[in-house]
Amino acid sequence: LCTESVGFVHGISLRSALASESRLRFNTNLRLLTAARGWSNPNGALLNGIMAILLVISYSSTSLVFCWDQQEMVPPESAEALAIAGLPLLALGVALLLQVVVALSGMRAAKILTWSSSPFDLTAALLHHTQMTPVPFRCMRNVSELDFHGGPAKPSETQPSAWHAHPSIRKVIFSLLGVIVTYAGSAAIAMYIWDNLSVTIKSPFPLTIPAWTFIPSLKSNFITCSFPGVDVQRVIMAFGNLAVVQGPLTLGLHCSELIVNVVRDERQWRSATGRGGLRTATNPLGPVLTDLRCLILFFAKPLLHWMFGLSFSLDILANNGSITVVQINIYTSQVRIYCPSTIWNLCIALVIFTSFFTLVALHRPRGPQPAAYGHLQTLANLIDEWSPVMWWGHKEDRIPYCHAGRVSVLSQ
Repeated sequence: LCTESVGFVHGISLRSALASESRLRFNTNLRLLTAARGWSNPNGALLNGIMAILLVISYSSTSLVFCWDQQEMVPPESAEALAIAGLPLLALGVALLLQVVVALSGMRAAKILTWSSSPFDLTAALLHHTQMTPVPFRCMRNVSELDFHGGPAKPSETQPSAWHAHPSIRKVIFSLLGVIVTYAGSAAIAMYIWDNLSVTIKSPFPLTIPAWTFIPSLKSNFITCSFPGVDVQRVIMAFGNLAVVQGPLTLGLHCSELIVNVVRDERQWRSATGRGGLRTATNPLGPVLTDLRCLILFFAKPLLHWMFGLSFSLDILANNGSITVVQINIYTSQVRIYCPSTIWNLCIALVIFTSFFTLVALHRPRGPQPAAYGHLQTLANLIDEWSPVMWWGHKEDRIPYCHAGRVSVLSQ
């Protein structure tokens, strides 16, 4: 919730900064990969890169917060208790604090046009501040026809998909495929090390155990890299290695928000041809909580990070309150026949996740209403009159040619 809230503020300030530079095209953009001009700009590329690193740290540090503390008692008895490691908890707090600082500095540096996440409120604000002007004779042109000249156009039965409408959608899908290939490759490397390097600390069980391993157990196949005699530098080194491995997953899931938000903007726009019409003044949580795609992404992000934690675990072991060992475990539990490992489970889940959102991005809406996908200039061209509740359709305004736009009542 902290990272999502900070991301909302940072996204709004970045959107306003791009609008002030006349570079804002869509209501939804890749927040960490889109920057305003100037390295010193709080919404520029430098601080956006820092925000990306802090986001990865905030997810990775949670893997180190809890550890097992072995309490020595009267020999030969001993006991284990759950302990909290202070350094990872401090890293988590500092990462969240710095994200808040960057978001607030970006908010102070930009003139916020509107705090609403709705593309219609943003388009109206841009028109009000004369930062955008509607182009006439484009009432039937969708977002994919920006290069077409204005004039009469025949209504289309289907509209372009988000894949073709938003240029960054394809980059998101390809990045998710890259994450899958990366983790599948790491699983193959771990299996190779298990088979060929006898010096590696690993489980004694062979890779042919015909059992499906979802939760790692004592019989799971794994390789371990240990750092005995731990000091602060070794903890940081181990944590850095985990953050580098977890970084692609964190950034890939962050970029997948673009698909959900773009399709949600289009879903809201297409309600203008429904019975209830398009209501511009809505609760910002309403479209999120009523959209199945948003809910799937909301629950998939923690689930996939949890599955990552089952595949790449970083354990801190303590003795009488003092950290003694930090070890990185890569669970491989390979499958020659039926036994996929936890890392293969993660890859399968990512394949399902990517396939679902690829189908969402390739879906083509039906109907003559031109698709906008949150493209602000397209919305400005399609909506000729603004009101709290709008319908879109054929206008009977006594002109010698057919004209589409905002109508007072939807015709049957």
